[in-house]
Amino acid sequence: MNAKRASIAALAIACAAAWGTQAAADKGWRDVLDTPAARSTLASRALLNGLARAGDRIVAVGQRGHIVYSDDAGKSWRQAEVPVSSDLVAVSFPTATDGWAVGHDGVVLHSKDGGQSWTTQLDGRRLGQVMFEYYSKSASALTDDPKRAALLVEEAKRFQAQGAENPFLDVWFRDASNGYVVGAFGLVFRTADGGATWEPLQHAVDNPKGQHLYAVRGIGSDIYIAGEQGLLLKLAQGDTQFRALELPYKGTLFGVTGSGQTVVAHGLRGTVLRSTDGGHQWQQVPTGLQVGLTASTRDSDGRLVIVSQAGHILASRDDGASFKPVPVAGTLPAAAVTVAARGTLVVAGPRGAQSLQLP
Repeated sequence: MNAKRASIAALAIACAAAWGTQAAADKGWRDVLDTPAARSTLASRALLNGLARAGDRIVAVGQRGHIVYSDDAGKSWRQAEVPVSSDLVAVSFPTATDGWAVGHDGVVLHSKDGGQSWTTQLDGRRLGQVMFEYYSKSASALTDDPKRAALLVEEAKRFQAQGAENPFLDVWFRDASNGYVVGAFGLVFRTADGGATWEPLQHAVDNPKGQHLYAVRGIGSDIYIAGEQGLLLKLAQGDTQFRALELPYKGTLFGVTGSGQTVVAHGLRGTVLRSTDGGHQWQQVPTGLQVGLTASTRDSDGRLVIVSQAGHILASRDDGASFKPVPVAGTLPAAAVTVAARGTLVVAGPRGAQSLQLP
């Protein structure tokens, strides 16, 4: 067993001990969708998958429904009240108070108080039913192809039968009303009322193979979704369809970022792709790495920062045209990154959250 696995194993044992009292009290299986996240002093040091800024606050989400938040740039953390113990993967705060988190079991959570407490808006037990009701009524009006309409209904039935089997993998909200969630097997939902209702978008996405979707972001006036096998989808302003873009790379993409017409996608094997014309033409940007590039953000100086699953930090001062490694001591494997105070990044991953000072 290598050092990384040994450390994770030791942490898992410590976590198990911390949660042992709760497990003993439960004395039997309980649905994670009905079980609030257990309190743990190790919540900020266990697996965390997603980060977001809620005003000046940092919010992190992770395993077993753990959500923690920091008001001092990641130096200390408090645990939120969460109604589920499903593993959480991503979080988005379009305002300082309103935020959404998503994860396994088709969970969509909402906070109105900057991440201190959360309620469930959608879960996998209802997801398929929402899809089936929507397409049973609307499929024939959404497409002129009767076969396509029938397939939409059949797909909705399949998700309904699977129940809470499929995870959401990312969430992005433009404001406190309008947002998108994406996930496994091509799941895409949107809301225009802050999550009070959700609309499936299987009919509006060029993803005939149902490939997994890992990231969704608004860039300029457009919205992009990144997924496996080089899939990058774009919903242009005024369009009604997420259309697949042609990329010079067919591996998995974990993230997409940018500004204006500049789009930067990143993924497996140190891959970074850049377009300056809204996704029509692409150039591969050398990084010198062969590991997965998992997350990205912009720091307080305007640098584009990308982190890796092995703990690398890359920074670009030319809007993604080139990247250089950032020498920071003590970095950890990263699944998420966000900017905190000036010159400070917060990264999160298998060993929890870490605050880093950038040179």
